[in-house]
Amino acid sequence: MSQYTERRETTGTGPVDAAGWSRLSPRLLAVNLGMLGGPVALFVITTVLTGANLQALITLGSLVITFLVITGISTMRLLTTRYRVDGERIELRSGLLFRSHRSVPVDRIRSIDLDAKPVHRIFGLTSLAIGTGEQVSSSSRKLSLDGITRQQASELRRQLLDRRGSGAVTGRDEDTTIVQMDWAWLRYAPLTVWGVGTVFLGVASAYRTLHEMKIDPLDLSLVKDIEHRFGSVPLWFGVIVTIVLTVVVGVAVSTAAFVDSWANFRLEREQDGVFRVRRGLLISRSVTMEERRLRGVEIVEPMLLRWAGGARLNAIASGLGTDEENRSRRALTPPVPRDEALRVAADVLAEAESPTETTRLTGHPRAARRRRINRGLMVLVPVVAILLGLGLWLTPILVHAAWITALAGLPIVLALADDAYRTLGHGIHDRYIIVRAGTFAHRTAALQRDGVVGWNITRSYFQRRNGLLTLGATTAAGDGSYKVRDVSVGHGLVFAEEAVPGLLAPFVERVPRS
Repeated sequence: MSQYTERRETTGTGPVDAAGWSRLSPRLLAVNLGMLGGPVALFVITTVLTGANLQALITLGSLVITFLVITGISTMRLLTTRYRVDGERIELRSGLLFRSHRSVPVDRIRSIDLDAKPVHRIFGLTSLAIGTGEQVSSSSRKLSLDGITRQQASELRRQLLDRRGSGAVTGRDEDTTIVQMDWAWLRYAPLTVWGVGTVFLGVASAYRTLHEMKIDPLDLSLVKDIEHRFGSVPLWFGVIVTIVLTVVVGVAVSTAAFVDSWANFRLEREQDGVFRVRRGLLISRSVTMEERRLRGVEIVEPMLLRWAGGARLNAIASGLGTDEENRSRRALTPPVPRDEALRVAADVLAEAESPTETTRLTGHPRAARRRRINRGLMVLVPVVAILLGLGLWLTPILVHAAWITALAGLPIVLALADDAYRTLGHGIHDRYIIVRAGTFAHRTAALQRDGVVGWNITRSYFQRRNGLLTLGATTAAGDGSYKVRDVSVGHGLVFAEEAVPGLLAPFVERVPRS
């Protein structure tokens, strides 16, 4: 009995056996049974509304069976999973027929993330994922504990951070909050096109689901009523109403998604030398980044957000996993006022001011502007040609649509090309290189010069004709490469040599002066 008590106090992760192995929480069984609630309720509702439509019952019955299988697998995982921290390693055992025993050295741990779905949160559970930061898609790079209590997860996370001994880069001996949620930022939520896209995706998914059930959506009374109302008004009015409704619903979806993703947001610098981002309303999430693996930051300004004076801040860090995981875990702030994003960037980098703002960037040759105009025309001309061809073949209305598209599209192409050209820039600030580019979204990256491990130089046929090249700073962090686009050959090579002296020199052939 005394041995059991001693073990429990040592691990701090709940009841353990004599060998120090801990189990997942028994509450996970209730979560597994709760997951069946949705499919069963949908099955009953569909039966009532469709009068026991055979095809609908078969489809939903298959869905219920699928969830039963998933629940059974999850329950088996609950019964067979054991984990422990033994010395300088964390170990995980799982499986009944196919047994797995995995072990990860504590000093190889790059991330410790917490994720709690709504049903898990009801029962006080969370999932803890331990990653090694490897850039591979295999599941072996992660060790996941799906179904431990919040207290267990918090204590295990703290225990692993303490044993890893990363050490605070800034020398602070307490946790500090860099930024937390301000609901005034909600005004930036609608400034995205994803909400409108979600509306179309939702309608398409609903139509396909009903079609699979042999239910024609056009025969539903609600659809018939809408069709009748639209049939009694002019076409132009119906189009305007449809656009307005789509935008309104899209704005509502974007706002709801913002609230769900960023409620309870907090960015902290912990004394263990890590940044911790916590956020989420229905799905609670906690992401850990090592401060010593931070290689810079990126200010992102999508067009609509930029017009409203807002921006987002991303971390450029190694150890965040695959490209997909990096995109989902690198966010340091939601859409915020641009000045706030710059303040957070300076704080995260431990600088007085953000390097992205204090550096005077060098512009690019005018040939880069012509290239952006040509790219825009390569999109506009085919669209006009297709409309014109269909108009000559089918109806004169499309001919008018073709020349209207050409007249309206040309100034838009020129304006976007000019904006993209003026956005181009690069420079050096102390220990950072600054790269800026983008059309619909301006991206300004500040990358530590000692984080650059190579240069990738590319020249297309048209770039060679204009004396340009694209210079990519290769790094093990973030997107892997940050590009100086369409810079002159001489200036690009000089910039690369100044940014990281000696790295490019062995590959440059110097031509003697006559």
